[in-house]
Amino acid sequence: MGERVASGSVAAISPLQQMMASGTGALLTSIFAPARLPLAGKCFLYCNGLLDHIYVCENGTGSTCWYRTQTHFSGTLDAFVKITRHEGLGSLWSGLPPTLVMAVPATVIYFTCYDQLRDFLRYSLGLQGSHIPLVAGGLARLGAVTVISPLELVRTKMQSRRRPYSELLACIRSAVAQDGLLSLWRGWGPTVLRDVPFSALYWFNYELVKARLCARSRVTQANFSISFAAGAASGAVAAILTLPFDVVKTRRQIQLGEMDSAGGQTSSTWKMMKEIWAELGYRGLFAGFMPRVIKVAPACAIMISTYEFGKAFFQRINLERE
Repeated sequence: MGERVASGSVAAISPLQQMMASGTGALLTSIFAPARLPLAGKCFLYCNGLLDHIYVCENGTGSTCWYRTQTHFSGTLDAFVKITRHEGLGSLWSGLPPTLVMAVPATVIYFTCYDQLRDFLRYSLGLQGSHIPLVAGGLARLGAVTVISPLELVRTKMQSRRRPYSELLACIRSAVAQDGLLSLWRGWGPTVLRDVPFSALYWFNYELVKARLCARSRVTQANFSISFAAGAASGAVAAILTLPFDVVKTRRQIQLGEMDSAGGQTSSTWKMMKEIWAELGYRGLFAGFMPRVIKVAPACAIMISTYEFGKAFFQRINLERE
């Protein structure tokens, strides 16, 4: 199915070319939008705006040798300054390889599915309206989460048990034998509750803002700056509106790492929300407001502008060949 631009013209962008464009975007986003944030004094969150990765501290319950310094951080900016001062600027990219292992395939699946679904709804089924990006974005993220969720769970288990990636298959077989096949999708629910609404809101706003910026600039196809601005604005809005689900997802990831070492059961999504509300009120559900916007907005901007640039590049190549 070819990629169609806003003007209605057709440029034959193959799914493989879409995958190459989105993979490049994921790589650049992971490199240029690093973030390493402390959580709950025991675990740290590596974020690139696309995926979140929990790393358990060496002195935590289920230790993985990742962070040693016992430093108190008063906020996101303070964390960046102190980590850079004590460990060097390069330490902000520690954990990049395992991030890429998850980020690249997840992003390739996600962005390619979105474009294919959007075009299928618009051109094959003949559906019109601003709700098309919303539906396509939600379905694309649902598919990507379902595919990646077992790998994310296994990666978390391997981190908490200090097992090398060469034992990946053994870890999967052990998890299935112990808890059944569906156990590989543990944590799927809260991830879907966070990521699917985020994706739906993100694409809805992105297509809307992009179209308005194109109209204001009197161009038929978004350039790099338009895609960058639309991506940043849409990512910030989606991040704010879905923040409560992100708080719950992060707590469940930490709880999962501690459970693998100490035993026990994780709380359900709604039970955890009630606990946070009872303990901290609505402020607890919106904790980390500024860090989430800071990490998501630029990452979304880098990712989507790189992706759009890559698609435009392949469009030119294909048109020249024709």
